[in-house]
Amino acid sequence: MQMMDSLYLTSEGILKREANTIYFVNKDGKRALPIERITDIYCLGKVTLTSGVISYLLKYGVNVHFFNMYGYYEGSLFPRIRRVSGEVVIKQAEHYLNFNKRMYIAKEMVKGIKHNILNVLRYYRKKGRDVGEYMENIERVDLEKCGDIKTLMQKEGQMWSWFYKSFNVFIQGFEMKKREYRPPADEINAMISFGNSLLYSSVLTEIYHTQLHPAISFLHEPSERRFSLALDLADIFKPVIVERVITNLVNNRIITEEDFMKEAKVFLNDSGKKKFLRAYDEKMRSTIYLQRLKRKVSHRELLRLECYKLIKHIIGDKRYKSYKARW
Repeated sequence: MQMMDSLYLTSEGILKREANTIYFVNKDGKRALPIERITDIYCLGKVTLTSGVISYLLKYGVNVHFFNMYGYYEGSLFPRIRRVSGEVVIKQAEHYLNFNKRMYIAKEMVKGIKHNILNVLRYYRKKGRDVGEYMENIERVDLEKCGDIKTLMQKEGQMWSWFYKSFNVFIQGFEMKKREYRPPADEINAMISFGNSLLYSSVLTEIYHTQLHPAISFLHEPSERRFSLALDLADIFKPVIVERVITNLVNNRIITEEDFMKEAKVFLNDSGKKKFLRAYDEKMRSTIYLQRLKRKVSHRELLRLECYKLIKHIIGDKRYKSYKARW
C-alpha cells in the first residue's frame, strides 16, 4: 500500500484552487499542496474552502475533517464513495440485523480492546510499574457471558475505567483523577479527547477507501449524526495509538503545562496541538511487523487492514478476528 500523507492545518487560512494546483493561503504566505499524495486533511484552525477547491478535493477522494477550537471533531467533507459494493453493504446490514452475527463481531471487537489494554499494561509492568491490580481487574471482566450488546458495552466501560485509573502509575508529570469527556477536567483528559478525535477521523478516512458503509456498526448503535463504524474500529486501536502518543509526549517532557489553556476546563492550546499532531503523525507512520502478512505495516495501514478483515467476514470469506497487538 502506498504511503499517503495527512495534512494538518492548525492556523486560520483559505484553501483555494488555481488551475490544477491547490494552495493554502494564510498570514505566512501561500503554499502549494501535493494533492496527489494527500489522503486526508485535518482542519484545526478556521479554514475556509472555496467552491473550486471543494470540487477538486472531492474529485481526488480527499477527506476533510473539521475540529473546533477545543480540538473536538465536528464533521467531515466526505467524498462520493468510489468503492461501491451493493453486496458488501447488504451483507453488512444483515450482520447488524441478525442478533447472533452482530454479537459475534461486537464481542470480537471488545476482545481486541481487552487484549490491547492488557498488552499496554504488561509493557509497563515489565518496566517496573505497579499495574498488577489494574490488570487483574481487567482480566476478571468476563466477555463470554455477555448476552446482549448493552451488557457487552458495560463490560467494555469497566475495562476502560480500570485502564484510565492506571495512568497515574506510568504517566509522570500530570495527574488524572477520573475520565471526564466534555469538557476535560485536566491535561490528560484533554489529550485523550483530542487523540480519540484524531483517531476517529483517521479510521473514517480508511473506511472510505473500502466498500464498508461507515454508518452501519456493530458495537455502537448506528445514529443519525455520526459514522458509528468508525467508533467501533477506533476503540480497538486507542490503547496502542492514543495512549502511546500521550505517554511519549508527557514522560519525555515534550508537552508541558505551557501547552494547555485553562478556562472553565482544560484544553490543548496551539503549541500543544502542534506537538500532539506531530507525535500522532509519527505514530501513524511508524511500522510494526505483522506475522500473518510476513511484512512491516504502518499503524495507519493497520486501520485499513481491519476494515478488510471485516469485509472478508461479512461476505463469508474468513472469520473476523480483531487486531491484537503483540510487542
